[in-house]
Amino acid sequence: MTARIGVVTFPGSLDDRDTQRAIRLAGAEPVALWHKDKDLKQVDAVVLCGGFSYGDYLRAGAIARFSPVMESLIEQAKAGLPVLGICNGFQILTEAHLLPGAMLGNDHLHFICRDQKLRVENAETSWTSDYRAGQEIHIPLKNMDGRYVADQYTLDKLEAEGRVAFRYLDFNPNGSLNDIAGITNEAGNVVGLMPHPEHAVEPLIGTGRTDGLPFFTSILKKLVNA
Repeated sequence: MTARIGVVTFPGSLDDRDTQRAIRLAGAEPVALWHKDKDLKQVDAVVLCGGFSYGDYLRAGAIARFSPVMESLIEQAKAGLPVLGICNGFQILTEAHLLPGAMLGNDHLHFICRDQKLRVENAETSWTSDYRAGQEIHIPLKNMDGRYVADQYTLDKLEAEGRVAFRYLDFNPNGSLNDIAGITNEAGNVVGLMPHPEHAVEPLIGTGRTDGLPFFTSILKKLVNA
């Protein structure tokens, strides 16, 4: 039976089609989910894709967090549904308190778009098991509000529990504390990151690498072996 992975589209989403394609390339079935619908269509996992939901008015992700689809998503994520938040999706996950901390404007106050080197810190989540801990990868990055911040207690807790999933290498592009590029919840089913793995799944586009594809093969293996 083919795993079904939902991709939520909000007003202002940019990367829903790219994410659907990445899911398809990994061997799963992408399922389009609309922000106004509470029905998750019995999907096995969900991706909140990148973009500028609701134009990033108020704060990035702050309005999307109250979309009808999020009511169902929050409930099911707490019950174990695998959820991946990419860029704007990461922002929404923090606003929904499915992940701790917050995303603020880049410290240099400019939009940034570049290929970014990362280190995989946690290869045991639902979305990262096809990586190796310590592996260095290149993933495209594009954001305006990508600076991850949290109080010292939260940062210490994330570090002590191995919940930093990815860390920026060589260059911190937005001022994120502890060079954090992505984190996971305690259960490992919810992961958020700023770089865009869906743009690194085919050698002819993005970085010219396929370093982002393991996100989608990881969850497929997780679902198949569940």
